[in-house]
Amino acid sequence: MEIKWLDSSLPFLAFLDEWYEQLQNEELKTLIDDPGRTAVISVDVINGFCYEGPLSSPRVKQIIDPITDLLKKAWDAGIREIVLSQDTHEINAVEFGQYPPHCIRGTSEAETVPEIKALPFYNHTTIIEKNSIHSGLNTGLSDWISDHPKIDRFIIVGDCTDLCTYQLAMHLRLDANARQLDRKVIVPVDCVDTYDLPVQIAQDIDAIPHDGNLLHRVFLYSMMLNGVEICAKII
Repeated sequence: MEIKWLDSSLPFLAFLDEWYEQLQNEELKTLIDDPGRTAVISVDVINGFCYEGPLSSPRVKQIIDPITDLLKKAWDAGIREIVLSQDTHEINAVEFGQYPPHCIRGTSEAETVPEIKALPFYNHTTIIEKNSIHSGLNTGLSDWISDHPKIDRFIIVGDCTDLCTYQLAMHLRLDANARQLDRKVIVPVDCVDTYDLPVQIAQDIDAIPHDGNLLHRVFLYSMMLNGVEICAKII
């Protein structure tokens, strides 16, 4: 089958791949000049996307260890504001018209992954529940930001790159733009990912295909275009 637009897009796809492969590591101490002004927000690193349920993904599960390592590094560096934004759906969530029922309140799917729960400072984290892919709509995030006016450096980790992670990073970036705020929003690539559902498998189960490799890169690039700082890893 001929894809009419593909030939004209190949140079960009090659550029996109080169941009992705050339992303550099950044040192935590160079990204933040004051741990008291910095927060790490982890989005949807919960059982329902990593271990169980219809939306769990082995690709997403692989970011758990890099995220826990980064959380430890952040805590050791003096960062005390760690926020866990997590799907906690009502049983009749409207979102279930787009996705199968998942991460329902009170179920194990809606629980933080055990690796994060095992961190010695887990009880000092703040959990923000959400009922959609957007961490800032009808959640406690806006109030949390208002209650922490000193925080102007945000490190964003979690899943999925093109869904909840994208919505959160863009929300923070665009909110800052609209209100003329000096705010950094940083996404380390080793701590984010999205799921993969090949076309043939999707057709066999009557689902919507989702190319994880392509969408992961495209949405990282889109964040970069809008002022989110993208790095390979925070060391």
